[in-house]
Amino acid sequence: MSARLRVTVWNEFRHEQNNEKVRAVYPQGIHHAIGEGLGDAFEISYATLDEEEHGLTEEKLNGTDVLIWWGHKAHREVADVIVDRVHKRVREGMGLIVLHSGHFSKIFMKLMGTSCNLKWREADEKERLWVVSPGHPIVEGIGEYIELEQEEMYGEHFDIPQPDELIFTSWFEGGEVFRSGCTFHRGQGKIFYFRPGHETYPTYYNEQIRRVIRNAVSWAAPTTRPVPVYGNSKPLETIQGGK
Repeated sequence: MSARLRVTVWNEFRHEQNNEKVRAVYPQGIHHAIGEGLGDAFEISYATLDEEEHGLTEEKLNGTDVLIWWGHKAHREVADVIVDRVHKRVREGMGLIVLHSGHFSKIFMKLMGTSCNLKWREADEKERLWVVSPGHPIVEGIGEYIELEQEEMYGEHFDIPQPDELIFTSWFEGGEVFRSGCTFHRGQGKIFYFRPGHETYPTYYNEQIRRVIRNAVSWAAPTTRPVPVYGNSKPLETIQGGK
């Protein structure tokens, strides 16, 4: 691993090009707003859906310590060969942070093994993200809750496996609640799903949201341990009476 963590921010980058409302909020693309929020502590690069191999070549992924994923309207356009490539890297130890509507991305659904379905509503309502694991490094520097004046509602039931750790639970003005910050481990890789980030709201400029994503990148960093060896194995000791 290099001295600075190598972070790739992936965005399908479609809304910003064909929706004036989204472009007004994120003129350089959601991916650049996320990357700018990471600051100078990481080595940051970008990849988008319409690049060759969606910008996620073997070389690119092999040079990525943590991948951040934002997608919404074009999940089905992500090629299965690229999904398999990302899946392999996660199991080998690459960190993965899935944001907002990335819950329906092929890669997240493949890693979860469930439908990842939920309730949703766009009504410009308040969201309050309560910290339910205050000792976790992902919420370092965050108070008891994060309040967003306007966000899209996601509501339970969220069809995911039981998270390894639940970091945030959201409450919405309309009354719903949601498991909005969840960690998982798959193979050697660490995964964080973080709910906020609808494309028509300036959520990724919020300093507390940016702090959570920065913390999550550091948490999801690969370990230096080698990948375990599987398959037939010779005994470490002499087996008395064994073949």
